[in-house]
Amino acid sequence: MDALETINVSDTTVGCDGGGGALGYPMVYLEIGPEGTKTCPYCSRHYVLEEGASQASGH
Repeated sequence: MDALETINVSDTTVGCDGGGGALGYPMVYLEIGPEGTKTCPYCSRHYVLEEGASQASGH
């Protein structure tokens, strides 16, 4: 089995749909917390907040 996909992001909120297409799923939004990482519970993509990106304070 291939290693899980890691995606670097610059925003603390990311949308994941499993890559879309026939094997995807409806978009889910994931919030990256202070630890700087989040794994999608559906497809196991691993999102990593880029170094220097600021944590959003919310709206």
